[in-house]
Amino acid sequence: QVQVVESGGGLVQAGESLRLSCTASGLRFDDYTMAWFRQAPGKEREGVSCMSGSEVHTYYTPSVEGRFTISRDSAKKTLYLQMNSLKAEDAAMYFCAAGPLYGGDCNSPRDFTYWGQGTQVTVSS
Repeated sequence: QVQVVESGGGLVQAGESLRLSCTASGLRFDDYTMAWFRQAPGKEREGVSCMSGSEVHTYYTPSVEGRFTISRDSAKKTLYLQMNSLKAEDAAMYFCAAGPLYGGDCNSPRDFTYWGQGTQVTVSS
């Protein structure tokens, strides 16, 4: 059974940093594009960042580019999202997802097969 589990969420002040982790088991980690999505109350789920299984291709939504860094560790089957200079608008439930293809972006949640339960990120001003 495939399991995707996020951790690392919490409450931070605006301008501070947080690192999210996502462990994936039961799948061939290096064959999957891994992505971070987020969803705030009343809003659509949006793709934040993703990285192809080869680690050659990386995408960031414009609102986080320059502040967030995605990385992955094949040995640990773990995906990370380093979030720096957090803003109030970054507050959301963050979800980790795995998909079989890399399409050049993380625009559609429907492209991803396996999902974690989410980890809450709260940013206070």
